[in-house]
Amino acid sequence: MQFPRLPDWAIYGAVAAVLLAVSLGRRENADAPPAPPAPNVEDGPLLGPITPFDTAVTVDAGQAPFKPASGTAFSIAGRGRWVTARHVVEGCRRPALVVGPGRAVAADVRLAPRADVALLITDGGPAALPVAVGDPLRKGQRAFHPGFPQGRPGEVTSRLLGRETLKVSGRGAREEPVLAWAEVGRTDGLEGTLSGLSGAPALDSQGRVVGVTIAEAPRRGRIYTTAPETFGPAIRGEQTLAEAARGPAVTTEDYGQVANALRRDLRVAQVVCLAA
Repeated sequence: MQFPRLPDWAIYGAVAAVLLAVSLGRRENADAPPAPPAPNVEDGPLLGPITPFDTAVTVDAGQAPFKPASGTAFSIAGRGRWVTARHVVEGCRRPALVVGPGRAVAADVRLAPRADVALLITDGGPAALPVAVGDPLRKGQRAFHPGFPQGRPGEVTSRLLGRETLKVSGRGAREEPVLAWAEVGRTDGLEGTLSGLSGAPALDSQGRVVGVTIAEAPRRGRIYTTAPETFGPAIRGEQTLAEAARGPAVTTEDYGQVANALRRDLRVAQVVCLAA
């Protein structure tokens, strides 16, 4: 049995159709966008907005007058702009930044009205740490807190749990939205309270400041930082675009080394009160 022979024009037409399909397929692939990057396994759901239903945590500041104490500050502008926690310097007549053994530089203070944030002003200063308060946060993401816990160099690392409302009673009574972090690591040999870490930056993995460390709950293993909604307005206009562009990358393997470098360069410094 013989199959009927196709005419030459039909064969040529079929070949042309195949070549056209291949060509279009290649062109379509060439114009296709690249595949999205693989998601970070540490990323959780996006942090939601502030709500009236956020869990409240109460801190009793007592009624005793201000007592000089030390804390931590960090540079946000090379022209001499620093940030610390308001409660570290509120009531102090002569706050200063320690710049070497037995050496301190006096600073003027501006207190934020709606956040536990204070701006310290000096004549010049070191390079700034970039601030990133407009970027979205995700539950579970890491933060690194370099500073001076217990008045000594040290640092902790944490993971973001979510939002809470900090209710302060006694001196400086107020309510403030905050971020709650679970402490997951700290400097070898650092035990007990993190007092003195107040005012430290909370750095993301790109070395950008996402908040100011303001309180701890030792029994719960919690660290509290300012929320972007209050931290951002407190420093608006103080940092240039160039200063906000880049920070030192930080990982769980090297955050101690990064913290040491920041303290050595005085981008993170100790705050003391010379006269109450």
